[in-house]
Amino acid sequence: MAKRSDPIGVFDSGVGGISVLRALVQKMPGENYIYFGDSANAPYGTRTPQEVTDLACAVAEKLAQQGVKALVVACNTSTAVAMEKLKAEHPDITIVGIEPSVGLAAASYPTGRIGVLATPTTIAGRRFMYQAEPYPQARIDLIPAPNLVEIVEAGKYDTEEADAYLGNLLAPYIGKLDALVLGCTHYPFVEKALRRVLGDRVAFFDGSSLTAAETYEKLRSADLLNENGGNVRIENSSADKKLLELSMKLLEE
Repeated sequence: MAKRSDPIGVFDSGVGGISVLRALVQKMPGENYIYFGDSANAPYGTRTPQEVTDLACAVAEKLAQQGVKALVVACNTSTAVAMEKLKAEHPDITIVGIEPSVGLAAASYPTGRIGVLATPTTIAGRRFMYQAEPYPQARIDLIPAPNLVEIVEAGKYDTEEADAYLGNLLAPYIGKLDALVLGCTHYPFVEKALRRVLGDRVAFFDGSSLTAAETYEKLRSADLLNENGGNVRIENSSADKKLLELSMKLLEE
């Protein structure tokens, strides 16, 4: 039986899910958290759906064994392909996923042009496209971004290397987008580089705050909210200690 003091487990393919953890801590500072970054197997976004599902389920089991009361899948790729399996394997744990906030962007720009920047696997799944159905006049451009996760994992998210990569990738869209959906939890950390490439006119959307709000509501409904915690523990499957340092730096930014 889950208790209020039990931690919330949060996981991602690497350090990117720290953007979601940050939103969760802001929304629920009294909770205890365990964050697991699977950087040893990153990126998930260029793997097959079966590989992603197997990796996500292995991490979820690791966190379940640590007694989490909720599991936040802070990885768009895992949410896109593994949610049904995760919920089937852990029926007693509240599980919340994250998806690109296409619906929010389309509602804000119902006749505009919206780019969706995401990993190749998330783009291929197209699961998130249902969000745009109420806005048929919105133009949606799907933009796969292989290797962008690796740039963030290397701590190069605000560098000339990031600018060059994004400048080349987004060249066809410069001056043409009203909004850009950041469809991977790593991508909010390249926002400064994106601003330099796209300018200030483009609005950015990511699902972190929506995921935090959904997690809050589910825990409130289950009477599992905690106000007496505040501990955050970060773990990573990689032996590289610099990733733990990077995770803390990203959490504190």
